[in-house]
This record gives sequence, structure tokens and C-alpha cells, in this order.
Amino acid sequence: MTMSNTAAIILAAGMGTRMESALPKVMHPVAGRPMVLHVLETAAALVPEKTVVVAGPDMDALAALVSAHELAPDVTVQTERLGTGHAVMAARDALDGFDGTVMVLYGDTPLIEAETLIALREARTTAQADVAVLGFRPLDPGAYGRLITDEAGELNEIVEARDASEDQLLVDLCNSGVMAIDGAKLGGLLDGLTNDNAKGEYYLTDIIALARANGGRCVVVEGDEEEFLGINSRAELADAEDLMQNRLRRAALAGGATLIDPATVYFSWDTTLGRDVTIGPNVVFGPGVTVADNVEIRAFSHLEGANVSAGAIIGPFARLRPGAAIGEDAHIGNFVEIKNATIAAGAKANHLSYIGDATVGAKANIGAGTITCNYDGYTKSLTEIGAGAFIGSNTALVAPVKVGDGAITGAGSVITKDVETDALAVTRSDQKSISGWAKNFRDRKGRD
Repeated sequence: MTMSNTAAIILAAGMGTRMESALPKVMHPVAGRPMVLHVLETAAALVPEKTVVVAGPDMDALAALVSAHELAPDVTVQTERLGTGHAVMAARDALDGFDGTVMVLYGDTPLIEAETLIALREARTTAQADVAVLGFRPLDPGAYGRLITDEAGELNEIVEARDASEDQLLVDLCNSGVMAIDGAKLGGLLDGLTNDNAKGEYYLTDIIALARANGGRCVVVEGDEEEFLGINSRAELADAEDLMQNRLRRAALAGGATLIDPATVYFSWDTTLGRDVTIGPNVVFGPGVTVADNVEIRAFSHLEGANVSAGAIIGPFARLRPGAAIGEDAHIGNFVEIKNATIAAGAKANHLSYIGDATVGAKANIGAGTITCNYDGYTKSLTEIGAGAFIGSNTALVAPVKVGDGAITGAGSVITKDVETDALAVTRSDQKSISGWAKNFRDRKGRD
């Protein structure tokens, strides 16, 4: 991938006090993924030469999380939280000598899209502007900073709502905070910032007035309000989840899936669906699920870390846990749980079973109530069920154990030893019948 003349700074040092959480704000998940990773992934579309994440003190977990991303960003620490301008100053050394476009993004805005950032970068370079700012027109401008433009549409300044005049408050073009800055000018603009304001902070927004005072150009690119939702509370996190889920649902429908009740289906950021997949109501996808063509996932099923092959039927009320690999045309039915197990083509487990740490051969049948006893309190062991095997209802398979191809286990058996191919294994005791016992019992109890 060819590098662009672009760098990205992602501001992620906010404490998120309104989240009421020990977890750094930007590590809270949206669609199963920490929001800062959504931003990093979007930034990757810019193919940046350098990426810097600005973290706060004591955010080692955040540093470890972002460092594992493919962009391998530098992580710098904003030791004191003295505003957005101060946060960008913390990234300054990591960008020493860089003279391309510097994109300033926010780790708590996971809904921003790559196309929007690319348009912003292109607008700055085309206009040869010192700064390009993403703006939007919300239904309620409220407390948003206003973008004040001149008659030619160029940006003169950004005014915070609390500092705006009555006329400026009538402006409906608002500041998202996202900027593209000429890297050759960034150092000088940062040097010009002061904290002479009520909060005693360095505002990045002040670089607009500084650039204009030095004869520079500043431009605005308008975007969709939804993309710029910043998350500062649990309520806003829920709003972002709702918006992201609607995006994922629309993408699934556009890709050829049928959602019987779309509003009740929840996807992970990485859910992959084939064509002609049908998904019933109240289905939840955790991370790491791939579903092939012509699969039916019935109501109230939960899938995570699973691979489902073409033509399979899952549910209703099925649970696929990490490591579940479901073969073509296999059936996993109601109240069946599969974990770290391979179910081969055409195999069936239709009722009330737990299959963990196992392999199930092609066209095998798992009877209702079957359990693989895979854990002895210390180690987990493998159960192997051969092709065409028939496991009778309420069989307990005590691993490690192997049931051969075509073998049968009798209902109610506890299988502790390997069963050879085509054999019958039964461990229950012989049935006894005592004539008249039931009637005598009722007579003793004085019941009809």
C-alpha cells in the first residue's frame, strides 16, 4: 500500500468522567469493538505515513490496545489535560519534520466515515489552505461551536457557543472538531495558542483566527451530523450503538441477507454474511462470526467466534461460542450450545445438547440431552464422534473418548471408553418390571 503525504493525530486522553467507569472512555465498545479502534480503522483509509494517539496518564491499557493495530501508532501522553490545542502539542515531537496534511481526529467519534476524511483532506490540498474543518448543520445547534464564514464561504473563525454573540448564535453551521492542517504551518500555529480564557486551556479552534491573521486560508467541508457524534456518557454510547447497528443492518440487507425483524438483530463490527442468508428476530452476533450463503439463523440465537457453512440451519435459541465450526447443511437446533467444536456436513444436533471441545463427523446425529463432558476441573479433553454415528438421547460422553463411524450409543448411557466403528454401546442397567407395584403404592398412600 502506497503511503500518502498524510499524518493522523487521534486525541484520546479524555477521562470520560460522565461515563462513571474505570475504563478509559475511548475503550468502551461500539458494535463489539473499542471506539478508538473504529477511529484507527477509518484513519487507515488515509494511508497515513505517521499516526499518533494522544493518551492520558495511567492509560497503559489504551496504549497496549492501539499499539497492536496495523497502523502501529506512536502513543504520546498528555500529562495535563489543558485542552485540545495542548493535546495536539503533545503529539508535536512525533511529527517533527512532517510537512504534509495532518488530520486531527477524536477517539470518541467512532461513526466518522473514511470518505468524509478523504474529502476533507482533498479540500485542504485543493484550496492550499492552512486548515480545513469539518462542519455540519444540526437540527439544534445548541452548545456547538459556530463556524463563522465570510461572503466567499471561507472560514474566518470558530466561536464557542458560550462566547458567541446573538447574531453568531443564529449561524447553524457548527464545528465537528475534526481538522486537516498544513503540517508545515502546524508548529507555528501551535506556538501562537494561549490559554487566556475562562478555562485556562489551549483551544485548537483558535488556530483558525491565527491562520487568517497571518494571511492564510481556512475552508469548511460539510458532513452529516450523525458521523460526528462524540461519546461522553453512557446515554451517548447507547445512541452511537443504535446508529452503528442501523448502519450494519442496512449493509446486511444491501448485501443480500433477509432480516425478518431488522431492529431486533444486533451485529458486531466484523460480522460477515453471505448471500441469501435469513436471520430471524432477536439474533445477536458477537465478534468473529462468518456466515456463508443460504444459511438460516432462527430466532433468539447467539453467535460469537463461529464459522457457519453454506446451507446450515441454526436455532431457534441456539448458541455458537468461539471455535464453533458448522459444516454445510448441518442443523444446530433449539437450546443447543456448541463451543470449540467442528460439526461436519449434514450432521444434526437438534435439541437440548452441549457439544464442547469435539469433532462431529458428517451426517452424525446427536440425540436430545447429549453432553460432552469435556472438563474435569483441570484440563479440557476432546470428544470425537465419527461420520454417521448416532448418539442416543441423554448420552454423556466423558472425554477423552472416541465414538467410531456408524456407531450407536444407547439412550441414557455414560460413555467413558472408545466405541468401535459400527458398534452399539449401552451402559444403563437392565430394566426390571414388578407387577402390581404401582397400584399397591397408591393403595398405601390412600390415593385413587
